[in-house]
Amino acid sequence: MVGPLLQVLSYAEQAKLRRSLSIIFVSLVVAMGVKDVSAQSVTSLAPCRIGHQASATGFWTWAPNARVQVYIRSADFAPEQLPYLLTALHNWNSASEETGSGVKFEYQGNTVQQRACENCLTILRDRVFDKTMRHATEIRAYSARDNQIITSAAIVVDPVLTNPRALLNALVHELGHNLGLLDCYTCKRESTVMNQFEAVNVPNDMERPTSCDIAQVRQAYKELKLLVRASPPDRKSMPEDEGEEPVDDDTPVVMPTPAKRLPGGSSIIKPLSRPPTSYRPKKSLRTSL
Repeated sequence: MVGPLLQVLSYAEQAKLRRSLSIIFVSLVVAMGVKDVSAQSVTSLAPCRIGHQASATGFWTWAPNARVQVYIRSADFAPEQLPYLLTALHNWNSASEETGSGVKFEYQGNTVQQRACENCLTILRDRVFDKTMRHATEIRAYSARDNQIITSAAIVVDPVLTNPRALLNALVHELGHNLGLLDCYTCKRESTVMNQFEAVNVPNDMERPTSCDIAQVRQAYKELKLLVRASPPDRKSMPEDEGEEPVDDDTPVVMPTPAKRLPGGSSIIKPLSRPPTSYRPKKSLRTSL
């Protein structure tokens, strides 16, 4: 059809017709490309549904771009366990830019007691294992501002947790709480580091944040720019998870004063049964899984 038509047209008209056909062809290609990109975006976002592949947000967070000084009470851990603790820090640091948090965990070395300095995180051992709930680790955070921004914190590991790989998995999980992620015991396996553990000292092979974890931390820090919430509620006011019992205890505990030295020379903060009245948030944010 086009060939015979060109024979009866002048040279100028033929050139004009060719340009028009080229523009139409390019437009069709661009339109198809946009359609494909849109489809890809929907596909990439769909797998990260809260409660299915991704955890909800609204927990403790370090300030954006914080340089968190990490101290490990080395006497609490066997020499072969220390590299696994450092790997957990490294794996979250590797995702820092992608998450948009800008938070970096910088290992400072050994400590003999919990550090209460600003932007300080201490990793230590203490008795937190509960035979009923089977909790083996927990985060204890303190906010000097009475909000969700962490001033200092400790990740406490029960002595019962000894398997190095399980220790790595547990620490990656707890660091997720440091960046605003909640537990997700109903999430599919291997979709998030915030999932449950089968049993104490049984690794779950979740050694680094997943794409859904990264997306949710990014969302948490976007929300943080708009609203800084009150300190997370204590354990008794948190909704019960309907999934299986986890090993890790992620109970948020607000500590209004720095750590006090206990008998024996180590400075360990004991959990409070409930925050003091002056530190109890007037409105608790609860996000359904």
